[in-house]
Amino acid sequence: MTGTERIGGDVVVETLHALGADTVFGLPGQHALGLFEALRRTDDLRVISSRVENNLAFAADGHARARLAADPGGPVPVTPMIVSTGPGALLTLASLQESRAASVPVLGISSQIPVAGLGGGRHGYLHELPDQQASFRDVVKSVHVVRTVSQIPTALREAWESAATAPYGPVWVEIPQDILLAPVELPRITSVTARPAPLEPLPELVTEAANLLGAAKNPVILAGGGALRAGAQAELKALAEALRAPVLSTFGGKGVFGWDHALSGQSWLEDWHSTEFLSAADVLLVLGSGLGELSSNYREFAPRGRVIQIEADLGKLESNYPALGIHADVRLALQGLLEQVPFRQSDGVAEKAVADLLAKVRERLDGQALETERKLIEDIRAAVPEGAQTFWDMTIAAYWAWSAWNPEGAPIHTAQGAGGLGYGLPGALGGAAATGGPALAVSGDGGAMYGIAELATAVQHGLDVTWLVIDDGGYGILREYLTGAFGQSTATELARPDFAALAQSFGVDAIVSSLDTVGKDLAEALGTPGPSLVVLPALLKMFEPTHLEKK
Repeated sequence: MTGTERIGGDVVVETLHALGADTVFGLPGQHALGLFEALRRTDDLRVISSRVENNLAFAADGHARARLAADPGGPVPVTPMIVSTGPGALLTLASLQESRAASVPVLGISSQIPVAGLGGGRHGYLHELPDQQASFRDVVKSVHVVRTVSQIPTALREAWESAATAPYGPVWVEIPQDILLAPVELPRITSVTARPAPLEPLPELVTEAANLLGAAKNPVILAGGGALRAGAQAELKALAEALRAPVLSTFGGKGVFGWDHALSGQSWLEDWHSTEFLSAADVLLVLGSGLGELSSNYREFAPRGRVIQIEADLGKLESNYPALGIHADVRLALQGLLEQVPFRQSDGVAEKAVADLLAKVRERLDGQALETERKLIEDIRAAVPEGAQTFWDMTIAAYWAWSAWNPEGAPIHTAQGAGGLGYGLPGALGGAAATGGPALAVSGDGGAMYGIAELATAVQHGLDVTWLVIDDGGYGILREYLTGAFGQSTATELARPDFAALAQSFGVDAIVSSLDTVGKDLAEALGTPGPSLVVLPALLKMFEPTHLEKK
């Protein structure tokens, strides 16, 4: 093999560029050498590396989310990620589960053992698994296996289309080592295009939904993550204003409807007042949500009227509640509804209902000693500059942010889809790579240890990420859960490093903050280019659950 000879890896790189990729997240491995040699000798793709494969996959997820948020309704920004075989590939599974649950278009590409070893034989290759793709089939949307160089462009195109077809999600492509290293005589690939098929609603179902909404006296809309991923902001606003329908959003749907709009009931879905507000609608229009555990306030939601559910994921349609189910992309379905629903003049009734709802939520919170937590979210939000993306790990502050965060001008991305730890920092690294930064990551001290090695990645690539680590000495939310259920906790108290000193050893600016100064410290860090760390020693509490005792 010569330094100028085209190989299978070059065909991969050329195809990705032709499909629209400009950034690849990659971590080398022995079977993937052909891919990384091809990446080395191209100027078409930027390579962002990582220290651990699961963090690499979280970073690719964050990159795709940030681009979706920056251009709602635009071309679907599929983000490629490249890893090696066996252990490297398997380490991405938990992260890909989050991408699947949150409908994030990530294109995972893994090397494989040589073609001769495929098929389940036990040949003793390094990293060999009897059936590597079987590990991914129930995690990603689709799996594609390449066995010849000529299959590469089509396999990648099909995978790209799968990732970018509603509902979006991660896909997986495996390419054997010898195919990646094989000399090729194919001409340079420049014209591969992906055309995801639009998921259009059945017209008769749209008409039926329009009739129900038009006749409703108390219509309410619940907007989920599917509405946000579809880029349906403009259509949702137009429909809500036409129907004079209040809009609440799920945690995954935050940002799809104006936070301070007069019809916005915001996203306090774990508050019984919001649950009852949704249940009381005579027609509830659910957009891009499966009405799962969190969105239904732990199954306490009990609709008393008709439910219309528009959902791109067929498996979620009527999976929890009976409804007029419409399998469709939310944006396309809303466009159809807007052509048929009547336009109502505002009489102030819906606006008053929303104001009363939010007042009840505030009153309930005022009855608890939660001033510290509420002020912290306000201080963090005030520190984030306009347009900065925020990425939250599974920590008590994030649980507050699901309900309380105003996402306008500061989109929020969380690991709430699958609920795994470690998302904050690597997700923000991907977000900063997508937008040029700044990006904010928020973690607890327990979750921070999952991604601490990625401080080196932030420095290496000069990514503009500020990381807020809230240090409460352990797994804070699990401490609350265990103590609440059994009166004491087990395995939640953690030894941890001096986070500021550790960050400084990587060359990252770091400060130990306080509840009184965290807003100022964050604002300064976010206003200074490059990676930085703010450590906040604080013991936070959650608001009281309402699914256990309705108030």
